[in-house]
Amino acid sequence: MNANLDTAIRLAAFRWLGEAVASHGDVLQRTLLQQGFEFQGERVPLVAPQGIFKPRLMDLPLSITTTPGGPYNDAFGPDGLLTYRYRGTDPLHPDNQGLRRVMAIQRPLVYFHGIMPGKYLAFWPVYIVGDDQAGLAFRAAVDDPAYAAQPGERAVADDQAIARRAYVTTIARVRLHQRAFRERVIAAYRSQCALCRLRHQELLDAAHIIPDSDPAGEPSITNGIALCKLHHAAFDSFIIGVAPDYSVHVRRDVLEESDGPVLRYGLQQMHGGVLTLPQARNNWPDREALEYRFEQFKKAA
Repeated sequence: MNANLDTAIRLAAFRWLGEAVASHGDVLQRTLLQQGFEFQGERVPLVAPQGIFKPRLMDLPLSITTTPGGPYNDAFGPDGLLTYRYRGTDPLHPDNQGLRRVMAIQRPLVYFHGIMPGKYLAFWPVYIVGDDQAGLAFRAAVDDPAYAAQPGERAVADDQAIARRAYVTTIARVRLHQRAFRERVIAAYRSQCALCRLRHQELLDAAHIIPDSDPAGEPSITNGIALCKLHHAAFDSFIIGVAPDYSVHVRRDVLEESDGPVLRYGLQQMHGGVLTLPQARNNWPDREALEYRFEQFKKAA
């Protein structure tokens, strides 16, 4: 395949992904990615069972995927770059050789990270920037999509590009952690607000008990509660507090206010209730985290 056609397919994939995110949100279903897009009358899927994927139309890989619960421990390292494990243990496996060729000519890839079974975040363009044969892993960096259209010979990382990619990769890692936290918490709470049981996912958030700005605020399900946007804002501003026994409390001054139906039914009636908890007990909110947060609520009251 000539370089112009290869680049055209990659840019078509990036455009399609941008449209998919605009239509469906940034968490994409695997079934949608398997279907892919049409290019010159041919169907181009974006994922397949193997993590390093080369569509039939192409000579080189188009995407790399980390599957949730899969056999490979892909992760962002202390330098901010993604460690992407080889396929198998043979550095000369054709898939590994394909990524090595992509690295040599600096062709951009798509990286799909599975945050839950069947749900993926997509990052593009991603460049392979290192090859650790002893550690059986590649190193990859996310770049700004504005630079995706550069031909390979112009995409070689100079100092400016290295700094830009380090920054964009750091932002990607934060986004990944935030979205994974949200999806896992909302799934644990069966896609409903733990206070009012509202079930519209677009109106639900994953609220941190201990804020993520705190070193103890880990992005774990037990440090989260699924709340609608109204109750998330009320929880964050200490209008609503949750005690370690999972009882719900509304700040006294708010209880004494007189206003419209949103105040009455949306906030005041929550007082004295109990959180709707996940079915799995190991996903229930951590009592020590709730105690820490509830002390802050009482001070605010």
